Amino acid sequence: MGRGPDDMFGDEDFPAYTIGRAAEIVGTTQEFLRRLDEAKLIDPYRSSGGHRRYSRYQLRLAARVREMVDQGTALEAACRIIILEDQLEEALRQNRHRQ
Repeated sequence: MGRGPDDMFGDEDFPAYTIGRAAEIVGTTQEFLRRLDEAKLIDPYRSSGGHRRYSRYQLRLAARVREMVDQGTALEAACRIIILEDQLEEALRQNRHRQ
């Protein structure tokens, strides 16, 4: 059975946003979002026509990178920092569950 609209609206990982809308929400360009894909930070869902679709979680990551880049951090470094932060958060979460 398919997912209803209420399920999709509450899903942080549902690919609801086109690249144009995602860029508008994050306050950046479509090219910036493509570069995040190239840097392997964000792997957007691809529609059957090959168009990128972004989730709210991915938009939050993009906004974090944009803030860091705006403060002078190189894009690749910002992506790496965010990846490491997320890995650390996951490791801490797993550690809490083992205690």
